[in-house]
Amino acid sequence: MSAGNRPTAATRPKPLLPVVVISIYNRFMTPQSRPALGEAMANHPGEPLIVFEDVRIGFDEGEVLRGISFEVRPGETKVLLGESGSGKTLIMKLAAGLIQPDAGRISVMGHDLVEMPEKELLDFRRHLGFVFQEGALFDSQTVAENVCFRLREEGVAEEEIDRRVREVLSFVEMESAVDKYPAELSGGMRRRVSIARALVDRPRVVFYDSPTAGLDPVTSQTIILLILRGRDTQGVTSLLATHRIQDVFGLANFRLEPGTDRIVRVDGNGRRPAHQGGGPPSTNVLLLRDGRFYFEGSADEVLRSSDEYLKKFLVSAE
Repeated sequence: MSAGNRPTAATRPKPLLPVVVISIYNRFMTPQSRPALGEAMANHPGEPLIVFEDVRIGFDEGEVLRGISFEVRPGETKVLLGESGSGKTLIMKLAAGLIQPDAGRISVMGHDLVEMPEKELLDFRRHLGFVFQEGALFDSQTVAENVCFRLREEGVAEEEIDRRVREVLSFVEMESAVDKYPAELSGGMRRRVSIARALVDRPRVVFYDSPTAGLDPVTSQTIILLILRGRDTQGVTSLLATHRIQDVFGLANFRLEPGTDRIVRVDGNGRRPAHQGGGPPSTNVLLLRDGRFYFEGSADEVLRSSDEYLKKFLVSAE
């Protein structure tokens, strides 16, 4: 979209969150039918999977994001913190190509979303996983039908669908609920099913929009452990919006021990030990304030900061 015909903050209607968007990378698609989005990143291993450069967007009430820039590298979990209405969910919509910025550049898996036609954006979203705040499940479908929705839509063989659904439901410890309907599940169980749906075809990037919102502390911890497991067993790169500082430290301070499926405490903000390849910290924080990033750093740096606003935010966060 050129600058000349891009909607402005004054003319753009406020976007509505879709009732449900299930966008996952499907390895069963043939080379002819699968979009070649993954090929661009395969040629540049180690490059950031998500890049925002000086991104701006506003609506009738004014500018919401005022020139934000950040990167998310492979295997990293970037946590978006901020007060309600600060733009956390908006950033994920932009990263998914659901809305376009007024200015700036957004690149995801090597592709410029600002210049991408809508048809290509639809294909692009098949490479992503989404977990919405309320789960966004189809009420009239069983757990199994919700999880396999995209696989069935793309013509995957029924026996393979059954195998994959049972595998991913076991991963989130929900295999016994395969034939239940969303109304029969608790809020935490619905959130687990939403995670299963997002991970069923092993996307490279998953967006988690307030995955622990409205849940009790024990259930919230379970959801964070599932996100951690996806990161450490499937190499998922994540953008996670939350107002719970506990979510940050849960992801930063624990890892899944290879070969044992045990959750172990680690130092170094989730950095892999040297004998496992080392690397940068796997969990990092972006704190939004007044349309800009007020703080960017590791969970350890959050704790060590002497900044008064950051201290107040930590105290007020659930």
